[in-house]
Amino acid sequence: MSEKIYIFDSTLRDGEQTPGARLNKEEKLKIAKQLAKLNVDIIECGFPVSSPGEFKAVQAIAKEVKGPVIAGLARAVQGDIDACWEAIKEAERPRIHVFLASSPIHMQYKLRKDPETLLYMGVEAVKYAKRYTHDVQYSLEDATRSELDYMCRVIEAVIKAGATVINLPDTVGYAVPEQYGEMIRKIMNRVPNIDKAIVSVHCHNDLGLAVINSLTAIQNGARQVECNINGIGERAGNAALEEIAVAMLIRKDYFQDFHHDLNTREIYKTSRLVSSLMGIPIPINKAVIGVNAFTHSSGIHQDGILKNMQTYEIINAELIGGKAGQMSLTARSGRHAVRHELQKMGYTLDDNEFEAFYARFLDLADRKKDVHPEDLEALMADSLAYTVPTFSLEYLQTVGGSKSIPAAVVKLKKEDQVFIQTETGTGPIDAAYNAINKITGIQPRLEKYNLRGVTEGRDALGEASVVLEYQGRTIVGRGTSTDIIEASVRAYLNGINKLLALRTNGNGTAGTN
Repeated sequence: MSEKIYIFDSTLRDGEQTPGARLNKEEKLKIAKQLAKLNVDIIECGFPVSSPGEFKAVQAIAKEVKGPVIAGLARAVQGDIDACWEAIKEAERPRIHVFLASSPIHMQYKLRKDPETLLYMGVEAVKYAKRYTHDVQYSLEDATRSELDYMCRVIEAVIKAGATVINLPDTVGYAVPEQYGEMIRKIMNRVPNIDKAIVSVHCHNDLGLAVINSLTAIQNGARQVECNINGIGERAGNAALEEIAVAMLIRKDYFQDFHHDLNTREIYKTSRLVSSLMGIPIPINKAVIGVNAFTHSSGIHQDGILKNMQTYEIINAELIGGKAGQMSLTARSGRHAVRHELQKMGYTLDDNEFEAFYARFLDLADRKKDVHPEDLEALMADSLAYTVPTFSLEYLQTVGGSKSIPAAVVKLKKEDQVFIQTETGTGPIDAAYNAINKITGIQPRLEKYNLRGVTEGRDALGEASVVLEYQGRTIVGRGTSTDIIEASVRAYLNGINKLLALRTNGNGTAGTN
């Protein structure tokens, strides 16, 4: 009988530490509910002590999301552990995740404490956390650059103190598979009470080895894998959940002794939701979930696929909830057809939500000949990312060209007030942004701008996302339109509205593994 591998999703904690990726409470809650549909075993939803906004987001997830274990991160200090428990205590199955570095370089330069002091701190932190909950995870940060003998002592001591999960992170993506597997195997053999805890791994992708290191760890004794949707995370990211999950299924001959309980048909939708709300596009050649993952351009490949799909395709798109053979919708498509397509994609809307969506669908269908499933995904993502607007876009006109001065006329509405502003800029989009700044009185710094075509063709729906920084806050704005300038302006205005909403509601993230 195969052994279960527990899937620990850290998209909302480590994943949100991706530069430029910031979520508000409502967005984090949407992703957490979708992760529950994906049937992950554990959701690490944040670092509660880091900010009031983060605390409220973790608290909301703990109250509303049922099924998975809900974990919060804490340093090995009582204040962090207290805040973590206050945030997660209403969860069905709460877990406190305590971390403390174990490598010489972290002990000497970051913590500036000797190994024995840190061992004592770790044990006391676990004992303190156990006052709140039986489920306590302990992470030895930077494990792959730590001394094995010292780690074995720490692990034995914190398990004796009550730790139920021991996490051995490759914090800087330094390990190679053979080394990492050997480290796990030696710890499994040398720590006398290791059978009283689940061994977990958390791999970063600095050398592109996060997934293979995670899979190798499973073969050597790890039974929990920490990973993120789309492989997002600090620096080069973390192990990609979808790659680990699908690899274990497709190569079940190789991983026959192990299984996970993910509902893989929710992978595609979860991937798109995270990408949209975080404003991080999925590379077209991304394994498992990139748009090219099931696309074949070579004539030889196409011929083989027509004769037998398995000649050049080892993953069936339906396995991850991908789409094939769906109808094309037009402005003449009725409500029933649109609702049917949404239901096939896994979206269920009440009557009011559907009517609002259908109005946006008709507006898009009037602009382009055919509306594809990817267009519906983009419209749906807009609906999921919706924030009550302080300002709404009523009118936009821009002027550009190689021999003209770029300018924009922007008309915004705020409740019953209408504002019109004309500005110039380095281009029509910059001019429109300048006009919005003048009207709203906010001048954020544009840190990142992304634009992609949702579908092919000259009438493709454009999806824009921006990362804005203002007074120490960083947010993501997004917008869609068949007009790329309008999409860009809507994304910017969406970000401005979020910044205005955040003036009275702090948010932030921190923490590492």
